[in-house]
Amino acid sequence: MYHILEEIELDLNFNILFVDNENILKDTIKNLNNYLIITNREYSNIGHQFVLNDTPVNILKFVEKINIEFLKLQFNSQSEVKVNNYMIDLNSREMSAKNIKLKLTEKEINTIIFLSKSSKPVSIDELQEKVWSYQSDIETHTVETHIYRLRKKILNSFDDKEFIISKKNGYQIN
Repeated sequence: MYHILEEIELDLNFNILFVDNENILKDTIKNLNNYLIITNREYSNIGHQFVLNDTPVNILKFVEKINIEFLKLQFNSQSEVKVNNYMIDLNSREMSAKNIKLKLTEKEINTIIFLSKSSKPVSIDELQEKVWSYQSDIETHTVETHIYRLRKKILNSFDDKEFIISKKNGYQIN
């Protein structure tokens, strides 16, 4: 299969490498960001694998399957956002650090992402408008209540009382 792929590599949108040793494979993928391992058996503790166990295969359908696998990898990689020492999985709505996972609501995720993109404190009015889609002239304590509960969840799970800090003109990720 490798030789066939090698012949059509110029027509493909990816590079082809051949590795026949698991240790060399592990060393090779350390230096790669976006990769897919095509194999006839599954390797443990190695991600991004496409196990090919139905042969012979139509080459056009095979290339299509490879492209689908790359799209899945791209989708999954775009669903993870790093905020300080935490990883936020947008698909599962989880915040994690040091093997601890915390389930979050969609509003909590949106609040964290919005705050993390700002280099300055974000006002309550701006959070109401951008995250909650409320008009700024409505008197409500929704933002304060959600921030309070979110801080409490993060403190209880990660013992981090400085993740979201209050400033005189709003909230900020520390």
